[in-house]
Amino acid sequence: MSGTLNKVMLIGHLGDDVKIHRFEDGGCVGRFPLATNETYMNKQTNERVSNVEWHNIVLRNKAAEICEKYLSKGDKVYIEGRIKTRKWQDDKGNDRYSTEINCTEFTFLSNKNEISDQSNNVPKENVNNSKESNELANESDDLPF
Repeated sequence: MSGTLNKVMLIGHLGDDVKIHRFEDGGCVGRFPLATNETYMNKQTNERVSNVEWHNIVLRNKAAEICEKYLSKGDKVYIEGRIKTRKWQDDKGNDRYSTEINCTEFTFLSNKNEISDQSNNVPKENVNNSKESNELANESDDLPF
């Protein structure tokens, strides 16, 4: 097999609201931090250990606008995408690197409106009509969790 694969699947909680940057041509890019965690028992100390990993999520255009509208800090979301490392220079001319997850699909797993008052203020039909959500919904039965 000569091909390669760059695919990431994450379930986590937003560490901040989605921040959007709009361009003159009408396009936009959205960004937010996503926290995933793992918990295990330290066999030597019998203490529960929890590690949090932070991921920089990047969305473009319609996907960014949907997430900005319906997601906020603390919400749980499934993200699928590709790892991308960007190289840039800081003010002193030093090379810097930023590793991001370029989101290709997403599914909202919870939001504060549903959790806090069960009024279900998020119109699911509008969210689920997006290409990103429909593609994932068709594959959800194959998820191992």
